[in-house]
Amino acid sequence: MGKVKVAKNENKEAVLEGKDKVENAVVKTSAKSSAKKVDTGNAYIKVSYNNTLISVTDEKGNLLAWSSAGALGFSGPKKATPFAASKVVAALAEKLKKSGPVNLHVMVNGIGGGRDSSIRSFANQGFNILSVRDITPIPHNGPKPVKVRRV
Repeated sequence: MGKVKVAKNENKEAVLEGKDKVENAVVKTSAKSSAKKVDTGNAYIKVSYNNTLISVTDEKGNLLAWSSAGALGFSGPKKATPFAASKVVAALAEKLKKSGPVNLHVMVNGIGGGRDSSIRSFANQGFNILSVRDITPIPHNGPKPVKVRRV
């Protein structure tokens, strides 16, 4: 086998300057997100038989915060319960305290146990609900159903 060449970086000052640039960029991005105040936003609630996902955006559609029952530690069938949905809203309220919207347009998608409890939890957390829309996709006579099984 051949010899391995190891390149030594003798310019340690350049490395330190690079670290400073990265740290300054991180500070600037965190300052931008906290300084950005949003009055009105949209809350998208996707409730399935298996999980509850909630994301909050501003009016343009830029994501401000999201959370799900699985991300909070609920597992299995407990993720689709109304209790889990209310805990997801409580976690989102903590994330949105400083910069988040106060007035919300709520869009609910799907069929599951956490539909009503998540909307009620938004109201209980101090958000003003401006409108509630059901955006669950409904087929208008879609594909032909599967043949009935004969035994």
